Amino acid sequence: MKRTLINYLNSWLNADTHKPLILRGARQVGKTWLVRYLSEINKRHLIELNFEKTPSLASFFDSNDPQQILLNISAAYNQTIEPANTLLFLDEIQAAPHILAKLRWFAEELPALPVIAAGSLLEFVLAEHSFSMPVGRITYAHLEPLSFEEFLLAMDKSLLVQYLADYQFNITIPLAIHEQLSTLFKEYLLVGGLPAAVSSWISERALPKINQIHHELLTTYRDDFAKYSGRIPLSKLDEVMMAIPRTLAQKFIFSRVNPAIHSTMFKQILDLLGKARICHRVISSAANGVPLGAELRTRYFKEIFLDTGLACAALGINFREIQTATDVTLINKEGIAEQVVGQLLRTIEPPYIAPDLHYWHRDEKGSSAEVDYVIAHGSQVVPVEVKAGSTGTLKSLHLFMGLKQLPVAIRINSDFPSKTDVCVKNHAGEEVKYTLLSLPFYLTAQVHRLLEIKNFRNE
Repeated sequence: MKRTLINYLNSWLNADTHKPLILRGARQVGKTWLVRYLSEINKRHLIELNFEKTPSLASFFDSNDPQQILLNISAAYNQTIEPANTLLFLDEIQAAPHILAKLRWFAEELPALPVIAAGSLLEFVLAEHSFSMPVGRITYAHLEPLSFEEFLLAMDKSLLVQYLADYQFNITIPLAIHEQLSTLFKEYLLVGGLPAAVSSWISERALPKINQIHHELLTTYRDDFAKYSGRIPLSKLDEVMMAIPRTLAQKFIFSRVNPAIHSTMFKQILDLLGKARICHRVISSAANGVPLGAELRTRYFKEIFLDTGLACAALGINFREIQTATDVTLINKEGIAEQVVGQLLRTIEPPYIAPDLHYWHRDEKGSSAEVDYVIAHGSQVVPVEVKAGSTGTLKSLHLFMGLKQLPVAIRINSDFPSKTDVCVKNHAGEEVKYTLLSLPFYLTAQVHRLLEIKNFRNE
């Protein structure tokens, strides 16, 4: 499977000098495979140290001298290590977190050697480490589940990927192509972007097998709970994890999940699930400007799941339901639509930027409103409204655009793409004008490109 992150990693690997790179991502998103593939296509000798499988390997790093560390590894493996043709991979590094602090010495004294560190539960170490991280001497890359474009590439649909990358608003998408992309997106919705499920779907096209893989992956995440649960009962962790798919597109309210769980424990559980990247928080932002995180209302948030395929499995959504549906309208309607859009929006920024999601809401009596997502496009705030079908009212979006006086908004739905000049009146009778870019789900990852100024010129 081609992962777009490989382009970034190739540039990093082929530079003259390297800061050690920490690859971040949830379990089963393909971190280890990606590093092995990077080594293979660049014909680099891969030295892979897995500290969870063999804890004693950490003793190689007792010294702060990179040359001594390489000498230790070379002697143990009976191999000469030449930085110019080697890639050192420190896998499951959360099992030996003190080694992260030693990466500074590789950056300063042996920059010719490329070093990648990864770990499935690495976020816990990065959030709670008691040692000094080598700030400025390491770099990060974030790996998410496969995007829709990566799903298409895995399905050997590279020309469709190019078609999406070349699309402009002055192009009319033929009905046959729209239907083909919509059908493939429905497959993505239920297969999801975790490599094991995608690989199985490509090779077998067996619906029960995909369902089995998803439930096995959910069990894998449950098994991980014991590693980071602390004093929290595993049953409570499992209950909250499985509640997230049921509350998609809703403000997360503890009492709706289980009023018997204290709010303090709820917060601890969500924090743990977030660090494991099993779920992602969508926090309310005032959205008055960039960065969106400058004005957060942290009491108000929603949650999305790691992967749309896992969410559908947890909800018990049947493949035949979605295959016979005209739109992305499922048993929880907007929930899965918001899930998949949020998941894809996490893939649109450069890989060295930690993905973040925000939404906007207003709680005023008689004038409550909510916009599903707000994103930053350069220095500009752009609202993103998600509609499961091809129609739907835009009252909240109109209100938001009137309050913020912004030039452009995005609607994502099941219809053909379009660009519309909106002119409506607010409650005070004042005109609200903006450009509405309506995109089908399959164009979600193209939002930044389609927001460029050239797309607002009159064709």
